[in-house]
Amino acid sequence: MIDAGFGRLTDPPASLLLGGVRVLDPSAGTDEVRDVGIVDGRLADPATVPAGAPRIDGHGLIAAPGFCDLHTHLREPGDAAAETVASGAQAAARGGYTTVCAMPNTDPPIDSPDRVRSLLDAGRDAACRVRVIGSVTVGREGMAVADLEAMAAAGASGFSDDGASVPSADTAVQALRALAGLDRPLVEHAEDADLAGGGVMRAGRTASELGLAGWPAEAEVAVVERDLALAAETGARVHLTHLSCAASLEAIRRAKADGVRVTCDVTPHHLAMAETWIAGDRAFSWDEPRRDATLAFDPMCRVNPPLTTREDAAALLAGIVDGTIDAIATDHAPHPAERKLVPFDQAAPGLIGLETALSLGLAAVEAGALPLAALVAALSSRPAAIIGEARGLVVGDVADLVVFDPSARWRVDRPTLASASTNTPLLGMTLPGVVRLTIADGRVTYRA
Repeated sequence: MIDAGFGRLTDPPASLLLGGVRVLDPSAGTDEVRDVGIVDGRLADPATVPAGAPRIDGHGLIAAPGFCDLHTHLREPGDAAAETVASGAQAAARGGYTTVCAMPNTDPPIDSPDRVRSLLDAGRDAACRVRVIGSVTVGREGMAVADLEAMAAAGASGFSDDGASVPSADTAVQALRALAGLDRPLVEHAEDADLAGGGVMRAGRTASELGLAGWPAEAEVAVVERDLALAAETGARVHLTHLSCAASLEAIRRAKADGVRVTCDVTPHHLAMAETWIAGDRAFSWDEPRRDATLAFDPMCRVNPPLTTREDAAALLAGIVDGTIDAIATDHAPHPAERKLVPFDQAAPGLIGLETALSLGLAAVEAGALPLAALVAALSSRPAAIIGEARGLVVGDVADLVVFDPSARWRVDRPTLASASTNTPLLGMTLPGVVRLTIADGRVTYRA
């Protein structure tokens, strides 16, 4: 048997047999029940698996390509109390992820080749591959464009000033012209700071009822439309991250039809948790509201961009189904308790998501709001392609996969989470979907 717990990318390659597992491979259009063999870290004919290798009963389980998260905060350097590369990678492996993209809003920011290399080095012995998104501007200050070419040469997979947009069109154009020749995307956090003002939740009726400052959808849409126009002008790649409203999606849909090089993602919490969660609702966006006034103003529900309306959540789910939205990305944003256990409008925005993303997606599948194949593609092959990684379950390839039980349930509790932080409003809830096995680069990185 394979011991339960976490492994590392430096462990010996695995050999094992998965018997009778449902293989769901979006890149090949495969959905079938069969045996899967792994020999010395590569997918192999099941008949060639050595007699002494572990056998795993896969009946009732699904094997899919390893998940890829385009938006993860690992908090190193500068904030190891919230998360480390090691703890974040273990949370990722437990959630079925084999690759995560570490965002650059750290202290100091990842704005130089040396800092890119340092973060890549920190991930070499982790429980998943760690890719690096470098800062677009020096110090993430939104002024001078950083040395994007040198950071790309050092291994940066994309560039972002996440936590803020590139503030001026002139700076954005300069960055995009540099990126056009590097085949790296600008990963844009779409937020016009002037329009957002001091908003802490989505502007509208619920914000008015709660007396909280509203963050209008136009704050996102304005930057989305600006960057789409600039991408068309420069021919560069733009990736718009954590979309939260239907109007942004419509603009992207039109741009894709016009041939603009744009991709985008949405978070699990923007799909599943509507703005009414701040008023105490704990029903998912596709279910009937279920309010408990004692849960209102939960600071765990403060995120940026803010939780959206049920109508926008439905539009975002539809965007995954029709392919306009390329990926589901967690925006895993760990914070220690002292930053969250404060009044709602003072709480640090963000929640953890690596260990609950699959479960929220499966909850949508169970409700008929999302096809299983679309969920798996948005978690695995489609985001991986954006950063140049292949995902598939073809004999001969290096094994990179997740095996999960879609019917099993688990309770989200502090002891069950591998992340160093536990800031999520899902604490205490029971969710579908349990990851049984994660294999990254041919190594077992998690076994339940």
